[in-house]
Amino acid sequence: MKALLALEDGRTFPCRSFTGAGEARGEVVFNTSMTGYQEILTDPSYHGQMVTMTCPMMGNYGVCPEDVESDRIQASALIVREYVDLPSNWRSTGTLADYLKKEGVLGIEDLDTRALTRHIRNAGAMRAVISTTDLDPASLVEKARQVPPMEGCNLVDLVSTKTPYFWRENLPDYMNDCTLLDASMWRHKKERHSVVALDFGIKYNIIRCLEEAGCEVLVVPATTSADAIRALEPDGIFLSNGPGDPEPVSYAVDTIRDLLGYRPMFGICLGMQLLGLAMGAKTHKIKFGHRGGNQPVKNFATGKVEITSQNHGFAVDLNTLGDRDVTMTHINLNEDSLEGIKNDAVKAFAVQYHPEASPGPHDAAYLFNQFAEMMDK
Repeated sequence: MKALLALEDGRTFPCRSFTGAGEARGEVVFNTSMTGYQEILTDPSYHGQMVTMTCPMMGNYGVCPEDVESDRIQASALIVREYVDLPSNWRSTGTLADYLKKEGVLGIEDLDTRALTRHIRNAGAMRAVISTTDLDPASLVEKARQVPPMEGCNLVDLVSTKTPYFWRENLPDYMNDCTLLDASMWRHKKERHSVVALDFGIKYNIIRCLEEAGCEVLVVPATTSADAIRALEPDGIFLSNGPGDPEPVSYAVDTIRDLLGYRPMFGICLGMQLLGLAMGAKTHKIKFGHRGGNQPVKNFATGKVEITSQNHGFAVDLNTLGDRDVTMTHINLNEDSLEGIKNDAVKAFAVQYHPEASPGPHDAAYLFNQFAEMMDK
């Protein structure tokens, strides 16, 4: 089925839908991973974005229910060069097209993804619309310009859990009565570290990695107050990844600032940006973001280069961190952007990339054990 993608700057790309009729809108970004499209689609950090995969062939290994990172597809559309409808994978339970159709998400192919990626790289990530029903370029460009910009957009409220839950048997176990949340809720307080995870768009594999590091994890809504968290008497506090601009999520910044120094704190991606804001820094939007499984990051503590998975369009500006106790721990070797911070005075650290990345790489998985060691001390 014929389709058209239109960018806010007026450029258009003819394409075809492999999921039927529909229209989608959002910010167009690109991801350089060769695998992991199902994890990418279900990552809440992609909420409100249409993802372009730079690897030319997608769908060849189908989909598997065990590989999701949330309870639904979060991206608003998937853009590929060539879709494969005959998956070859013993784990597969269906095709990528059927998976997208079931959740009402548009998938398009026969688009020059190399040209689109180069355009975004040069001009920056931008708003766009894809349609199979409106193929008029001028009309679609105007629709793209009506899409709300990512700057100033609080998307956390759209993805955060409304009900606290523990992670039991590799699934969320939702609490029936949220008013009963207190320190008595922990089943394994003596054997495992109790961790409260503030959900700004948390990926399931982060919870799995925390559990593997010896933690019992309670995931709570992003709006949970500092007093409510203290009532739980956790051993540690985790700040999750998530979508959108961190600055409008002011309630979370206030909560984090109130909890600094209370317990060891570990943040990932949006969690790092919110931690940075809580410690007095500022954030800014990156031209086209970092999205892919092959980003080189230098660890200053070891001097080693780690290959990391990343997905972020905003970053912390280290120059705005006035506190001398805050130090840079990691840097992106592609363009020297900040990738990690720590503040030993308040027992807090965070990274901009994803050490829990599934399907990988796993170079930075040690950070979960580092968090556990902080709680041990």
